[in-house]
Amino acid sequence: MTSTDPVLFPVLLDASTDPLLKAVAAYLARYRGQTRVHTESDLRAYLVWCRERGVEPLSASRAQIELYVRWMQEIRHLQPSTVSRRVSVMAGFYRTCVIDQVILASPADYVRRPNVPPESPTLGLSHLEFEAMLAASRASGKVYDFALVAMLGLLGLRIFEACGANIADLGEEHGHRVLKVHGKGDKIVLAPLPPAVQRAIERAIEGRAEGPILLNLRGTRMDRHAATRRLKHLADDAGVTVARMHPHMLRHTFVTTMLDAGVDLRDVQIAARHADPRTTMRYDRARKNLDRHPNYILAAYMASGT
Repeated sequence: MTSTDPVLFPVLLDASTDPLLKAVAAYLARYRGQTRVHTESDLRAYLVWCRERGVEPLSASRAQIELYVRWMQEIRHLQPSTVSRRVSVMAGFYRTCVIDQVILASPADYVRRPNVPPESPTLGLSHLEFEAMLAASRASGKVYDFALVAMLGLLGLRIFEACGANIADLGEEHGHRVLKVHGKGDKIVLAPLPPAVQRAIERAIEGRAEGPILLNLRGTRMDRHAATRRLKHLADDAGVTVARMHPHMLRHTFVTTMLDAGVDLRDVQIAARHADPRTTMRYDRARKNLDRHPNYILAAYMASGT
């Protein structure tokens, strides 16, 4: 599905006059691009759950929604962050229904949400593991491997941003080689390319003047599934043993490595394009390191008086 496709749930609904279909379309119309795709996916999960249990979503009670939350936690064993996100999407849907006077009150208003841990459960690669991944991708016979690892781990791109990047998005700004990144919510930012990333991208696009930067083995645009497979192969070649290698692990590594290197949290937030600094803080695996405690900074600053 692209951002221009009609918002429909053919697996759930048939009649275009169905009030639920209209309510879903009205809610999803508030979003654009990948945000709408991801929101639809989370809302679809709830509507499918309702259909399988004979629950009418527009007549659902708070107790039934609580059961949905317990089902995600105890039957599906989803991560707290995933459960919280899906509940937020569902609550947003019901709020829109209230605004549009489809229902009188939202049954999700007082639903208990799981506590999301302050630190991300995803583990990024260590400094040495990331260096090994870069070396393996640079030595790989697949010309797109180095660009894939560099764009995820050295630019911090999300996988859909890396796969969606085109040669036409490359340019120059104030003497810097830059990549125009099409991010969440159709936001566009210019990401400066360090020399290593420039070399990786130039290697990937050599001889081509247009089209995607990253291609799969068939010569078409790489998708997240092909990227995940390549990263798993590279991890094996590099001797990096992780439980489940996936593209977000390299974006996670991008953030944690900068924080470990002492980059200011605000600068990391800007580089990662996080709207909320609390999102960036969840990646800070060294937050509990006493060597970085601000007490030492204050004591050093006041050393002359103490």
